Amino acid sequence: MGGLLADFKTMRLQLLRNATMRLTYAGVAILTDPYLGARHAYTSLAGREQNPTVDLPCSIEAAVAGVDLVIISHLHNDHFDPAAVAALDKAIPMLCQPGDEARIGAKGFNNVVPLIDAELWQGISITRTGGTHGTGKWGEDLNPVSGFVFKAPGEPTVYWVGDTVYYDLVQQAIEAHHPDVIIPHCGGAELEDSGPIIMDAAQTVTLAQANPAARLVAIHMEALDHCLTSRVDLRAAADRAGIDAARLLIPADGDIVALA
Repeated sequence: MGGLLADFKTMRLQLLRNATMRLTYAGVAILTDPYLGARHAYTSLAGREQNPTVDLPCSIEAAVAGVDLVIISHLHNDHFDPAAVAALDKAIPMLCQPGDEARIGAKGFNNVVPLIDAELWQGISITRTGGTHGTGKWGEDLNPVSGFVFKAPGEPTVYWVGDTVYYDLVQQAIEAHHPDVIIPHCGGAELEDSGPIIMDAAQTVTLAQANPAARLVAIHMEALDHCLTSRVDLRAAADRAGIDAARLLIPADGDIVALA
């Protein structure tokens, strides 16, 4: 997929698996939500299959090599797992949501900053946003979660939405920050009687329709047994809505997307 967008210049996004990305942004290598365990290393979430359901597209060593900053949106296992704890340098700079820093520090990490609102890090403005990881009782049980907005001179404004459904708070963040690139979690994950706890195909299409000036990159798909929306499902729904592949990108694990 990297070759598809050869006319764009600086920012690169490599989807590794689930919400684990390597973002090259303003010359900085950022690793998000590292979920690095072997296929079937962890328990099932829906009774279908052990998780993760797929292998990493690279070695763990390659996933963490040269990383300057790690950002952890929340501490569910599929966003920060024991394999990541073992692989990452304990002195690496980390950003997390307030309240998670003590648990991360207890794992040996000694350079953890809870991001209350916004932080300027090596010339990159990073702003934390909110979300809801489902609705009703499930939302109460699974929250809090966070998303993040990245801004830097000469780079697109990027909104990594995080583990949330599409609702008014997400749209308010978009209207506040005017992102050029929106990265939603689109796997349609569900637990027992929960309904979607992250965006599904219908919500992703609605997000795209509501924000026609932005380009979307769909992640958090086809790696967990409770994620019910496939890449094929999402592409079909987008096609029916007239949202073409240049505006809603659906990378496979390992793909590199270049954006500006």
